[in-house]
Amino acid sequence: MVKIRFIEHTGVEHNVDALKGETLMSAAINNLVPGIDADCGGNCACGTCHIVIEKEWLGSSGEIGSDEQSLLTMTPEISKGSRLACQVVVTPALEGAVVRLPEFQM
Repeated sequence: MVKIRFIEHTGVEHNVDALKGETLMSAAINNLVPGIDADCGGNCACGTCHIVIEKEWLGSSGEIGSDEQSLLTMTPEISKGSRLACQVVVTPALEGAVVRLPEFQM
């Protein structure tokens, strides 16, 4: 298990034990973390699982693909650590990662 801390825009924290190999989207949904809509079911087609990974763990979150980048450009609250949770696979390198959930999804 990999410990991930999701923080809602209101400051409420959710400490999650994520499975290695699952996505951050799955980890959040399976642990009832609110704020991830995931309308497309994790197919990188909607942008409703926007998250912001704190810079300390951004390098451990994998590369951003062109489809993900295109969807992120349409996100109103885009920032340096913006990712789609469906595209970030949990690895041991993400142990202790802090993931912020924006107020609005696309």
